[in-house]
Amino acid sequence: MKRCTVFLLVAILLCSVPVISSAQTVQKEILIGLIPEMNVFKQRERFRPLTEYLSKKTGVKVNITILSRYGNIIERFKAEKMDGAFFGSFTGALAIEKLGVEPIARPVNPDGSSTYHGYIFVRKDSGIKNIGDMKGRKMAFVEKATTAGYIFPVAYFRQHGVSDYKTFFKEFYFTGSHDAAILAVLDKKADVGAAKHSIYDRIRQTDPRVDKDLIILAESAKVPSNGLCVRKGLEKELRDNLRNALLNISNDPEGKSVLEKFGALRFIETTRDDYKVVSKLAQDAGINIKSYVYKNE
Repeated sequence: MKRCTVFLLVAILLCSVPVISSAQTVQKEILIGLIPEMNVFKQRERFRPLTEYLSKKTGVKVNITILSRYGNIIERFKAEKMDGAFFGSFTGALAIEKLGVEPIARPVNPDGSSTYHGYIFVRKDSGIKNIGDMKGRKMAFVEKATTAGYIFPVAYFRQHGVSDYKTFFKEFYFTGSHDAAILAVLDKKADVGAAKHSIYDRIRQTDPRVDKDLIILAESAKVPSNGLCVRKGLEKELRDNLRNALLNISNDPEGKSVLEKFGALRFIETTRDDYKVVSKLAQDAGINIKSYVYKNE
């Protein structure tokens, strides 16, 4: 009789212990990836105040990881189980297609735009005035997974009769970042370069050689600025908190200070539809996003 009583008490105690399902587990940290659009040290310095602000506003620690190159963003996103990334316009289009990520917000630049565009540029003393003058010269791209640093110039070349840039140029190479492509032409390591206008403008503010020695020969259509996209399946409350923190950052005195360091006026909502212009540019470059091999040769 005593043994039955003990078993009964144990059973009652076990039943009274609350069961916590995995669905109720609250995520304490998230990992956000950054593409290397500029020197990685400058990139980390630029994003640190923003991620600290997001951590404070969402109550979830936001960690960042900077990719060594554009061309492994999809693999790294999956392998490192990232919760989101500030994708470029083309890597964003790729991630939407291949990973099902959801765009939530993107920054508004100091000039009031929420887009960027690509430049093709040369040195003023190069003697290059049009695409015909580029034949047999040296070309500096950024990465095969960039809009301004590859997709746009390839589309531009095709539209002007150059179907195979590999035989058109004497030599071409990939610099890995937009600032490196600009510096390559400035330092005469390449005759022609391509990069996004926002990085070009950042460099011209500190390096007088940009205005003195370079000339822009072509400009792309406008594409969405680097926006935050989150993984499919991220907890809705966390996703909404991230979106709200970004969209309301300009209304907060502390947030305004963060924006100033980041180099933006505010954040606005962004959607998959904003990336349609990127898909069109890829088509002009002869690229099928679904099957595109975006790693450099």
